[in-house]
Amino acid sequence: MRVASLYRYPVKGLSPERLSQAELPTDGYFPGDRLFAIENGPSGFDPAEPVHQPKIKYLMLMRNESLARLRTRYDDGSGDLVIGHDGAETRIATGAAAGQGRLGSFFKSFMPDELRGEPRLLAAPEGYRFTDSRSGFVSIINLASVADLEARLGVPVDPLRFRGNVMVEDLPAWTELDLVGRELTAPSGLRLQVIKRIERCAATNVDPVTGARDLQIPKALMQGYGHVDCGIYCRIIAGGALAEGERLTLVEASEPVALGVA
Repeated sequence: MRVASLYRYPVKGLSPERLSQAELPTDGYFPGDRLFAIENGPSGFDPAEPVHQPKIKYLMLMRNESLARLRTRYDDGSGDLVIGHDGAETRIATGAAAGQGRLGSFFKSFMPDELRGEPRLLAAPEGYRFTDSRSGFVSIINLASVADLEARLGVPVDPLRFRGNVMVEDLPAWTELDLVGRELTAPSGLRLQVIKRIERCAATNVDPVTGARDLQIPKALMQGYGHVDCGIYCRIIAGGALAEGERLTLVEASEPVALGVA
C-alpha cells in the first residue's frame, strides 16, 4: 500500500494538519497528534494521574459539528494554537494562564448553547494522548474503501471524515480490515502492528469543511457491509520515519511482500 498523505490532529475535535513526513517512536503515538482536548465543563481529567476519559466530556464532532467550521493550526515552536474563523485569527498561548482566558472567551462566543460549563484547554502529559482508543495510536484509512462507500452512497465522501493519520492507496477496498494481527513495515524500518478495526460513530456524519451533518455514515456502513468499521488502528512496535509516497508492506514469515498494486 502506498502512503497517499499523513495527518495529525493536535487538538481533539479540531481540524487536521497535513504532514509530508513523520517520525513515529517505538511504543509511542503519532507525532503531534491529540496533544490537547477542550474540556466541556468539568471532566475529572487529572494530568498527574491521566486516565482515559469518554470523548463526550470534551468538545468533539460527534455532538459539536460546528467545530468543523474552524480552521486551526498548532505551532510546535511557540506552543501557540491558532484558531481561524470568519476571516479572523485568535492566537492561544497554550502554556500560559492568559491563553486559557482567550480560549474560553472564543468558545463562549462561538458556541454558547453547546457548552456545559467553562471550556478549558487540557494538555496531555508525557506518555498520554487524547485519543479515542486506549491502545490504537496510529490510524490507517484505505482510500479505496472510502471510494467504494462513496460509490454506494452516490455522493462525495471526504476521507477526512474518518480523521485518520495515514491515508493509503493501491490496496483493494476493505482488505485492510483483514490485517488485524498482522504487521506492516516501511523502508525506514518502522514497524506497525495492526491491533483492531475502527468502529465509526456519528462524528463521520459531519462534513469536515462545512460542519453540516449531511450523511449517515455508520448506518450506510451497516446497510452496505454488515459492519460499522472503516480503517484500522496500529501500535508502533519499532520506530522509524514515514513519508508521503512511501510504501507500507506486509511482513510475512520470510520477507516483506508488497500489498496491492505494485
